[in-house]
Amino acid sequence: MEAYLIAIAVYALVYLLMGLGLNLHYGFTGLINFGHVGFFAIGAYASCLLTLAGYPMPLGFALALLLPALAAIPIGYLSLRLRSDYLAIVTLGFSEVVRLAIINEKWLTNGVQGVPGIPDVAQGFGLPVSGSVAALIVLLIANALAIALVYRLTRSPFGRAIQAIRDDEEAVRALGKDPGSFKIRVFMIGASLAGLAGAIYGHYITYITPEQFLPLVTFYVWVAIILGGAGKVSGTIVGTLALMTFLEGSRFLRDLLPGVSEVEMASVRLFVIGLALILLVRFRPSGIMGDWTSGGTQR
Repeated sequence: MEAYLIAIAVYALVYLLMGLGLNLHYGFTGLINFGHVGFFAIGAYASCLLTLAGYPMPLGFALALLLPALAAIPIGYLSLRLRSDYLAIVTLGFSEVVRLAIINEKWLTNGVQGVPGIPDVAQGFGLPVSGSVAALIVLLIANALAIALVYRLTRSPFGRAIQAIRDDEEAVRALGKDPGSFKIRVFMIGASLAGLAGAIYGHYITYITPEQFLPLVTFYVWVAIILGGAGKVSGTIVGTLALMTFLEGSRFLRDLLPGVSEVEMASVRLFVIGLALILLVRFRPSGIMGDWTSGGTQR
């Protein structure tokens, strides 16, 4: 039971770290990013491959922060010219390009066979605990630092500028500000957080394949920030907890429905998750942590 709870906590913290980055993109700046898992994958492969090559794990984590940020620069430039719906399509395409590159560049990534034998976090940092507990500790530290960063960033002049871009980009431009530079920097910061999440995830699993980086991962992160409330740090935290409650709590439905087979239970589980999401969106359109004083209207 202890191992199960640690595993759930690790996955929740991975989603939270990704969610903080995506919330910077969408919740605070209004940039629709459907390719967040691409940055997640770059971070995972960068750190794991570098560590397997004999380099220290902290250097792998640093590379997992740097490479996604560099990959986000052209996406940031595209955001200057594309409307939100087209940007969503481009970012989704980006994540699939990353996944297909991982599949086809077998000389580096071993293709669909995946990368086995990855050192775990305890080995990389020399911690006297199990790999899962070490990953949990590192994720707690990473999320605490990321929450502090996003909190301070969004309450700084930079944060007020990106929220103004979200609300009315033309007005910001009319005031002499360049929205483009803000968007690019936001994309880079959010991508770095996703890359770090990918690195820790890879060293926790100790075996990564391209099939672990499907668009479904981005969808789960989107669900978390929408449930909790976009544009709020607390919303990302609460939304991630709600997401994990739906995903894991629905596994125990079979205890309440003993006559349902395993195959049928998969459909029932999806139905319960979907119904819960519909009810939350219906009665709390701005998310759980949204503005209660205005009846839950958006922002």
